[in-house]
Amino acid sequence: MKVLDLMRRWSFCLRYAYNRLIEGYEPAYLRKHLQKLFNLSSKYVNDAIMRAQYKINSMKALGNNPRKLIFGGKELFFQLKKNHLQGNKRKKLYEEWKERRQGSAYSRGQRHFQGNLNFRFFWIENQLYLRINVGKRNWIYAKVRRKVKRQKDKWINFVNDLLTAMETKRYFPYSVELKFKNGEVYAYIAIEEKVPEICVTKATGIIGIDINASPFHFALAEISRDGNLLSYHRINLNDFIGSSKEKRNYLAWQIAHEVIDFALQKNKAIAIENLKKLSKGKRGDGMAKLRKKLQQWFYKSILEKIEILALRNGIEVIKVKPSFTSIIGKLKYAPQYNIDKDIAGAFVIGRRALGFKEKLPKNYKILSQDLEFLMFSLGKVEDKIEEIKKKIKNERNEYKCNALKKKLRGLKSNYNLLLSKLNSLQSGKSEPTSQQPVNRGKERVRGNPSGLLNSWQVLSIALAFSSLEESFRDFSPLKRILVSGDWRRVAPRASPVSWERDELNFE
Repeated sequence: MKVLDLMRRWSFCLRYAYNRLIEGYEPAYLRKHLQKLFNLSSKYVNDAIMRAQYKINSMKALGNNPRKLIFGGKELFFQLKKNHLQGNKRKKLYEEWKERRQGSAYSRGQRHFQGNLNFRFFWIENQLYLRINVGKRNWIYAKVRRKVKRQKDKWINFVNDLLTAMETKRYFPYSVELKFKNGEVYAYIAIEEKVPEICVTKATGIIGIDINASPFHFALAEISRDGNLLSYHRINLNDFIGSSKEKRNYLAWQIAHEVIDFALQKNKAIAIENLKKLSKGKRGDGMAKLRKKLQQWFYKSILEKIEILALRNGIEVIKVKPSFTSIIGKLKYAPQYNIDKDIAGAFVIGRRALGFKEKLPKNYKILSQDLEFLMFSLGKVEDKIEEIKKKIKNERNEYKCNALKKKLRGLKSNYNLLLSKLNSLQSGKSEPTSQQPVNRGKERVRGNPSGLLNSWQVLSIALAFSSLEESFRDFSPLKRILVSGDWRRVAPRASPVSWERDELNFE
């Protein structure tokens, strides 16, 4: 009971500190105040404030409002708010939510406190115990029950390190967090992992990684040190759909191991996108199937596991900005190497990690200044806008209508971007271009001008409507344009009627 009371007070202290930090209180003031309020030692209070600040920083890093954090779990909280939930089912959910909300305590490890001041491991008659400080030099000794699960279980190394530290008096820090779950107290231990030096670097080449929702898979591209594509590999992610959270976590580790094995086999470093937040859609958007995939998308979890395993295997991991990687890949490298856009996107990610900048191909550069081509594409977009408007007018299903409206907003944005490009060309304004590379477009160049990125975006829209008829998988028709620049032979025969300059206005 004393341990549970400690966990209840510490959990309350954590929530209180979290809310006060959001309100702008200084940690120094909170330390003195919280000790008296919750009858906790200064070490417990310091750890609660540290964890509270960590949660705030995590919420901000994910782009979420820290004020909307729900301790105990958001999913359980909203289930409990349902009026139809009664009886034993509601009681069971409430107990689970209460355990998560009130059943935790944390103590950060410190070397000069023999590893941990408040939660310390001791050997008593060849049996391992966890000594828990419940206040005022009052300790509870809890017997540790932990079975070795496999041959390379980390618990074996941890116990050996404890024995060595006891004999040599050279202690190491370990942090311990207590969790109350299903009527029992569990201890979760965190230690500083010993990892090897980085021996596989980008000097030998790199593996670019891109993840995609449709089809649901990982795309891996092996790239030589001079920026050329050597091979590629795909990992299917369909097993994630409909699986439980525990199974998805298990599958994420399996995929991470597969990626690391591929990198070790090829002796290459790894390049991934540095994504801050990924939109997963919202109810009523008319895209239920895609949203279902995205809701079960363990993208960041998989990347985190890849980073952990790479660190343990001495593999360098490089994070790059994700902007325009897909666009550049599908327009430039998908037709050039006869690969799909996902492999091409992974290829661009890898090249970016190696330090290469993407030059706009010669014929693409000419196209981006071609008024006839841009006007033709603009007319195709306008035709598509009218088509979507008619569908919206005739659609009676609210959710399907929302999906069409979202598509219409995207089309209007594309139209305005093309129109802006035409206006700048006809007014004689020029855009900055990048420094020219030396060796076949494969050498490193400096700078990343906004004008070049804008040209890629304009070409992506124009080519999708003029030459690909909005095809999102087959980019082979673009090879003719890359080689000869003749977009007319690639474009559909049915062309919109040309118009005068003063008609290029869109409300």
